[in-house]
Amino acid sequence: MKTTDVRIWGVRAKQRQGKDTFEVRWTVAGREVSRSRRTKGLADKLRAQLIMAQEAGEQFDTETGFPPSMEEKPPGLTWYAFAQEYLRMKWPHAAPNYRDEINEALTGVTKALMPKRPGRPADMAMQRALRDWAFLLPGPEERDIPPEARVVIDWVAKNSPPLADLAKPAVMRDVLDALRLKLDGEAAAGETVKRKRKVLVNALNYATERGEFDENPVNAVSWQKPSRIVAVDPRVVANPKQASNLLGSVSYVGGYHRARGRRLMGMFAGMYYAGMRPAEAVGVALPDCYLPKEGWGMANLHRTRPTAGKKWTKTGEVHDDRGLKNREPEEVRPTPLPPILVAIWRDSIDTFGTADDGRLFFNERGGLVGSSTYSRVWGEAREFGLPPELVKSPLADRPYDLRHSALSTWLNAGVDPTEVAERAGNTVEVLLARYAKCLHGRHVVANKRIEDLLLEYA
Repeated sequence: MKTTDVRIWGVRAKQRQGKDTFEVRWTVAGREVSRSRRTKGLADKLRAQLIMAQEAGEQFDTETGFPPSMEEKPPGLTWYAFAQEYLRMKWPHAAPNYRDEINEALTGVTKALMPKRPGRPADMAMQRALRDWAFLLPGPEERDIPPEARVVIDWVAKNSPPLADLAKPAVMRDVLDALRLKLDGEAAAGETVKRKRKVLVNALNYATERGEFDENPVNAVSWQKPSRIVAVDPRVVANPKQASNLLGSVSYVGGYHRARGRRLMGMFAGMYYAGMRPAEAVGVALPDCYLPKEGWGMANLHRTRPTAGKKWTKTGEVHDDRGLKNREPEEVRPTPLPPILVAIWRDSIDTFGTADDGRLFFNERGGLVGSSTYSRVWGEAREFGLPPELVKSPLADRPYDLRHSALSTWLNAGVDPTEVAERAGNTVEVLLARYAKCLHGRHVVANKRIEDLLLEYA
């Protein structure tokens, strides 16, 4: 109901929660209305606006206490509230590793948007609270969380800027620049930046669908993206002799009887001789393999078991159970196995058998081999299998570098890139951009050939 029965009082000082505030009081149809402001100047401004509306003959709403020109609009959706909504929408359908990426990206954007004002939590405390509690399901309002995390999350929720602020190019540029950095301020890897930006773009596409923006605000900023395909560091690529020495060294890790390394040697061999990704080698099972006594074998890869973490998987287990990377869930990739790999796998089966579900490689308890487990074994094997000057180098520093070495070896052997890409489960574009690297020491062979040719004409 509207009325012109309005009486406007003055401004009075009050204390609220230990802070001075200034209250403006007026009555509308006999009902008292009041609003507080942080300073006397703001309170005087509000009173002046009310008087101007009254003198202009505006009718005041008896429910809200304001004239039409001063109707208080409901607060806009904040970034943090939107991020929570986006998380609830994406989470049920996302793979475990993608859940981790969503969590990481939303954490980075939220930290970048938080105002630099007194009481702002330390970056490390904010990182822990957002990563471990805020951007997970069930959410922080649906479960008990540590008091120190609750304080941080409440501060973030209260101080989060409006989602609409991301339409400001300066704000968006600051957010994108923040995604380039790690927590310690060092530059993040290009792949990491690309993943986080992808999540941000997807989230703001969702906001645009909801009508929060006319178009995705990321598009309004001219920002140099990281390279889409990151080339492999040629220093990590092992030549065949080095790879063979390293694989042999795996068997010495953990002693003969405990066989901590011996039971995993075939898994590493699969990464090198068949170019498998670690998650593919972890999941390979005997029913999917053809392992003849002589000649080439075949593995029909269709399952991967990547280490994701309990808080990301739907089952609460450490490992995800999914199809091949960048492929349809039921797609199968036939992968030829050279005779040397077939022999290694047959020997592993004869020595250790298989897991209950047919997996060729498993830990001492028969369970799935975690990435931390095989990374430790590989680290120890490098100490045995490389000369001291190479142990400290990047050469084959990670198990995944065995795959890099394999694909580079095939290309150096003159195998057609289309065939190499098919065996590796990559596109030709990615293969040539990432893996067309010289083997370690290959330049020595090239130098010798050039030198011999020059001597012919000396």
